[in-house]
Amino acid sequence: MIRLFIWGLLIYIGYRIIISLVNGKNQVSSAAKRDAAEATYRDPVCGMYVSEDDAVIGRHDGQRHFFCSHSCLEKYRNNLADKKNNNNTEAL
Repeated sequence: MIRLFIWGLLIYIGYRIIISLVNGKNQVSSAAKRDAAEATYRDPVCGMYVSEDDAVIGRHDGQRHFFCSHSCLEKYRNNLADKKNNNNTEAL
């Protein structure tokens, strides 16, 4: 009788381990799918990759540019202004 109880207990524990391993694999794969589906964009100033939800978005010539912070956006704008000023002075 005790042997039957021990065998039943071992089978139940093995069953629970297998179920937890199978469920764990599904959770990891769904997280990997979610991460792969989320697009990331490279900040043109510092090179950091950001998701669209976390990014600060700026526009230039009708194109959207994604930045990691407002300071990178300001650096980008200042760089554009400097280039524009340099082009105007060279034309003279």
